Amino acid sequence: MASIDADWRQAEEQYTDEVIGDDTIPRMFEAAASRYANNEAQWYKGGIYDRSLADGIVPEAPNGQYAALTYAEMQNVVQNLATGFRELGLETGDRVGLFAGTRMEWAQCDLGILSAGGVVTTVYTESSPRQVRYLLDDPDADGVVVENEELLERVLSVEDDLDLEFIVVVDQYEGHEDRDDIHSLADVYRMGDEAFDVDAYEGWLSERSLDDLASLIYTSGTTGQPKGVQLTHRNFRANVNQCRKRFGPRPDKADGVPSLDDSDRSLSFLPLAHVFERLAGNFLMFASGATVAYAESAQTVSEDIKLVRPTVATSVPRVYERIFDSMREQAAESDFKERIFNWALGVARDYSTTASPGIGLRTKHALADRLVFSSVKEQMGGNIDFFVSGGGSLSKRLAELFDGMGLPILEGYGLTETSPVVSTNPPEDPRPGTLGPPLVGIETKLDGGVVTEDQRRKATGAIGELLVKGANVTQGYWNRPEATEDAFTEDGWFRTGDIIEQTSDGYLVYHDRLKQILVLDTGKNVAPGPIEDGFATSERVDQVMVMGDDQKFISALFVPNFEAIQRWADANDVALPSDQWAICRHDEVRAWVQAEVDEVNRQFEKHEQIKAFRLVPEEWTPENDLLTPSMKLKRRNILDRYDEEIEAIYGEQDRVAADD
Repeated sequence: MASIDADWRQAEEQYTDEVIGDDTIPRMFEAAASRYANNEAQWYKGGIYDRSLADGIVPEAPNGQYAALTYAEMQNVVQNLATGFRELGLETGDRVGLFAGTRMEWAQCDLGILSAGGVVTTVYTESSPRQVRYLLDDPDADGVVVENEELLERVLSVEDDLDLEFIVVVDQYEGHEDRDDIHSLADVYRMGDEAFDVDAYEGWLSERSLDDLASLIYTSGTTGQPKGVQLTHRNFRANVNQCRKRFGPRPDKADGVPSLDDSDRSLSFLPLAHVFERLAGNFLMFASGATVAYAESAQTVSEDIKLVRPTVATSVPRVYERIFDSMREQAAESDFKERIFNWALGVARDYSTTASPGIGLRTKHALADRLVFSSVKEQMGGNIDFFVSGGGSLSKRLAELFDGMGLPILEGYGLTETSPVVSTNPPEDPRPGTLGPPLVGIETKLDGGVVTEDQRRKATGAIGELLVKGANVTQGYWNRPEATEDAFTEDGWFRTGDIIEQTSDGYLVYHDRLKQILVLDTGKNVAPGPIEDGFATSERVDQVMVMGDDQKFISALFVPNFEAIQRWADANDVALPSDQWAICRHDEVRAWVQAEVDEVNRQFEKHEQIKAFRLVPEEWTPENDLLTPSMKLKRRNILDRYDEEIEAIYGEQDRVAADD
């Protein structure tokens, strides 16, 4: 809804402040800690972990409530951890694995290892022993920090295949008294506290340059073995600068346009092992002097957001879909509330998509705000200036609904290989359904040779595979020269693998992954992403994966919304079986979902429409290896898990084709 200042892009390019710099990540943090010494840097929740640092090092947080560390206090922890890691034998350039969930200590260890001159390599908490072995062996890790006893045992089960000099456990643990290479994080802190020397610490910082390796981040592995993306201090620092220029408190920003500064508070819950949360949710926040509060878990965000009352939060489309589903479920408690909610959603979308709302729409919006939107905003803590979405395609309709409710979601785009942010919607002129224009200092161009005539015909602007250059772009993959060569053009452009459209004024629009384009046996190309996005606000469908490669028609697997099914069945006197698989095969349930499929199909051309589907009862999650840790579909794993359902769908293809 905000009007755009024609000069904002020029102002963004020229903007600089004390946050923007050309130093390494530890130097950046040290400067921020001095600048914002008395600001609250981290909030941590009590009653969740048996923190070893709570043993006289950081204050114990009350159960279910948050306590805070100032920047000066966090700096003390980071410096002593850095010294402690050096006491354990860490040398400049050594790789150390971080195998823990998103929490205060993850960030402290990250900065401590980097300050000691080390390189952080990340391991997701969902990783199996086999994956843990690979993620520590491939980078030849010299040590590992694990969260708790469970993850410690996972490492110990494969340690014979590794060459670890030390293992550090964040929480209290029992046993292993005979091991002199296993330590609590509190032990590391106390070693560092005793040995800390400011000149030695300064020496470790000075040994590292911008072009030194800072981290190896392993790609989620939607296909094949994960590759270690090499990210330098320059890569991270450039992306902090680029994001700061877009979101910082520039003087050209009009009143009411949100910005990011030292008065902000964020809620962190995405995996810090993933580059999106690490850069946008931690490095950028700390550089800006903001407060980072760590959620208990991704499952408790709805509770934690009310306690934290953040002004900003980063998340992925799947989480925004869940938030919307929660709103709708609350509204479904009565017919009256549901009617009011659905009316308010219509008002929100009209308000978001109308350039100049008239008095009638403004009046409706004010009423909808009193009846619905104000309550929704309070559920989000009551202080949100904006959300940021990355890590996947966000439904345009969903973005419009949130925007119309006064909870703007600024969608962006990036990859691990770009540290990660390439583009994001600017607060000055957010446009739902787009990824925003590229950040300052990032060059982009489109390779149109890989798109079909059908894709080109649908686009209103230029379209092709997005190619990227910039100081934030990786130099390549760890020990994978052939993969590195394949990832770049001969003249040095990074191939993103994404089909992107660019509007006449530079905004990017996502179409799909190049490798995920479905090619029917008729030769027609179909992008599954937009079809899947069509169900983002569906009450009847919770998750969807579209299929059809080398087949005659498009099909889908759906995880239905079982709570919505039960409400529908109760309202219509439909007797449901008790078994969820039986519910998925129930003729009346399938007909109810079919009506939703028919509605979504109207948005697409005939060859893109879903002709057959199967319902499956299992939610797809990172824990069952059907989603990546960043909530993307693991398509190959889903295809393998439901091969019988898929075979049944395409066993019917002659009949479906004949009916068509």
